[in-house]
Amino acid sequence: MAETDLNGVFHALSDPTRRRVVERLSQGPATTSDLARPFDMALPSFTQHLNVLERSGLVTSDKKGRVRTYRLAPQPLEDIGTWLAAQRALWTQRLDQLDSFLHDLKEQQK
Repeated sequence: MAETDLNGVFHALSDPTRRRVVERLSQGPATTSDLARPFDMALPSFTQHLNVLERSGLVTSDKKGRVRTYRLAPQPLEDIGTWLAAQRALWTQRLDQLDSFLHDLKEQQK
């Protein structure tokens, strides 16, 4: 399995429109027109957002006739969760070390 391009996923999620699309797709598949309906933008502009999401791997699509349906692809979100958990663990460890150092420094000054 290919490693997720975290930069591409973070780029895709940096836009509020694309985040709302991901949130909507977490409820289930939807067509282009269903996804575009809540947004006040031209369909070609909205389709560009879908293309960014698809290139990042966050969504997949299939076309039947003239209707394109999008689905959420969970792996990139899981990969981001794993990356964030590792960062949280690293920073928790660093902050614990700083806390210990400051505590020891305070004890030495007594």
